[in-house]
Amino acid sequence: MSDHIKIRKLPGKYVIFGKGAVYGETDKALELTEGSRAPVIYIPRKDIAMAFFDKTDKTTTCPHKGAASYYSIDTKSTVLSNVAWSYETPHDTVAAIKDHLAFASGDVTVEAQ
Repeated sequence: MSDHIKIRKLPGKYVIFGKGAVYGETDKALELTEGSRAPVIYIPRKDIAMAFFDKTDKTTTCPHKGAASYYSIDTKSTVLSNVAWSYETPHDTVAAIKDHLAFASGDVTVEAQ
């Protein structure tokens, strides 16, 4: 793993909320810390209601993690655009985040319970 990236399992349960709905909960959340950036929580896909998530055309690339794909949530009243991302094939050094989603702050929150 890159020296400036640390991944650890978080204790406790985490719930994903968006516009009054619960989209998942897990006791297997991971926290990725990269340098001086704020930690990012990654949630296993198997613990998320992926039927509500649509993959978008947006992608970004990180030299340390790889290519990220983005997802939107189509609610009854609006589309929450590009609120989650995933490294479908992360670099080997961060393989632990494969099959996980992270969430942009704002419309969707990840909260410890």
